[in-house]
Amino acid sequence: MLSHNDLKKGIDFILNGQPYEVLDSSLVFKGRGSSVVQTRIKNLITGNMVSKTFHAGEEVEEAEIEKIKVKFIYRNKDRFFFCHDNNPSQRFDLPEEVVGSGAVFLKSNEITEGLQFKGKIINVSLPIKVQLKVVEAPPGIKGDRAQGGTKTVKLETGAEINAPLFIEVNDVIEINTEKGEYTRRVE
Repeated sequence: MLSHNDLKKGIDFILNGQPYEVLDSSLVFKGRGSSVVQTRIKNLITGNMVSKTFHAGEEVEEAEIEKIKVKFIYRNKDRFFFCHDNNPSQRFDLPEEVVGSGAVFLKSNEITEGLQFKGKIINVSLPIKVQLKVVEAPPGIKGDRAQGGTKTVKLETGAEINAPLFIEVNDVIEINTEKGEYTRRVE
């Protein structure tokens, strides 16, 4: 069992029979020596994020989440299809709401981590940074150089992001999947 003080970023626990992950937590001291932990948590099955306050004396059960290697196969409408890395015949799919907004940066045959809870794959953990090729980029427009200019570029997965003006077609750039932002040019 985990006490309210154990709920730190990255900890998985069970609340109301569902697995949750702590995204952010802060310890707040109230009057007369008691403390509470204010958390932002993510439901690993539905992908919903909520804020919850845990008081002194509250305990939650630690979730046993197993991480396995899975391969992204393709996307069809709002469903993402994966298979086990070592056994392509074992396929499963997840809705877009569960996978999250970073799913637009997944490309076919990419290996990622699947989160398994009680023998069932409930979600995937996307890499924080991915490298993708730029397929469409409008020419940079000269103008006010005092501030860094940006333009919208299209990536090989179909995602569109803002990138600096010097990025051109066939450049490989690194993207932060959590924020959906350009990080740097690789090639």
